[in-house]
Amino acid sequence: MAMEYTQLGRTGLKVSRIVLGTMNFGPQTDEADSHAIMDAALDAGINFFDTANVYGWGENKGRTEEIIGTWFAKGGERRDKVVLATKVFGHMGPDGPVWPNRDHLSALNIRRAVDASLKRLQTDHIDLYQFHHVDRGTPWDEIWQAMDVLVQQGKILYVGSSNHAGWHIAQANEAARRRNGLGLVSEQCHYNLAERRAEMEVVPAAQAYGLGVIPWSPLGGGLLGGALRKQREGGGARTASGRSADALANTQVRERIQAYEDLLDKHGLAPGEVALAWLLTRPGVTGPIVGPRTDEQLSSALRAVELQLSEELLGELDAIFPGPGPSPEAFAW
Repeated sequence: MAMEYTQLGRTGLKVSRIVLGTMNFGPQTDEADSHAIMDAALDAGINFFDTANVYGWGENKGRTEEIIGTWFAKGGERRDKVVLATKVFGHMGPDGPVWPNRDHLSALNIRRAVDASLKRLQTDHIDLYQFHHVDRGTPWDEIWQAMDVLVQQGKILYVGSSNHAGWHIAQANEAARRRNGLGLVSEQCHYNLAERRAEMEVVPAAQAYGLGVIPWSPLGGGLLGGALRKQREGGGARTASGRSADALANTQVRERIQAYEDLLDKHGLAPGEVALAWLLTRPGVTGPIVGPRTDEQLSSALRAVELQLSEELLGELDAIFPGPGPSPEAFAW
């Protein structure tokens, strides 16, 4: 299976249409298995790896970046072949009372956070440095000044956002434009067949400003990966608790997921692969983030890249999971 590549937003940077998510590295996947997954991803042509400084969580915040760093240290052009994305915003101190300036996007925290990430990642630069959340208390001029310094120092190349509203994207890039800067080049947002609110304003704003859209949770926490079938067969650990279980407790959601699985049974298609392939048909989408824990999950994600969805099937999916439509029409009339 040949990997497909696209340019990240309006940049000249070429990235794979599948993004390797690393959030499970450390908490759920040990170092050896994490290294094996990254090797397999690279062998499959996936060159876009996403992480965050807080991954590892709790007392182990930063552990995921450390695992990636030890993998880079093995050599074999691993670092050179990877477009590395990480994030800044979350509190990186010990649990308990938050000491000032150890989170959010002040120039002080950005300076500290990037140096700490570089050390854990065992690299001298980050290709895409992303704001994990919007900071309502720090002016964009301060944030961009800090980013400009990091670019000049060679510590980062591009800047992206995550979990930003459409107007945040506009505000950020207008501020960057006043400074003659490149601004945001990507937005990582919650977007999948069952969660399409991003289509109202986030995706249009990203398209208008030339940002690549990077959907996280493309399978809706397992909902779109055959959750009901797995439950019947005694599997589906991801949907047994948490957000997915709460969603399936809603009768309307459960009926939609059942209709979705029945439809794909009729077409002989795997639900998880269709959910990923659907995102790849969406305007502005660079590629969804997948977090495989097994070789089969990685293979499934790769098959999605080559899966062609017919107009008939796309229409049937829209009927089950109707999008909100563009704003302001979606809420104005």
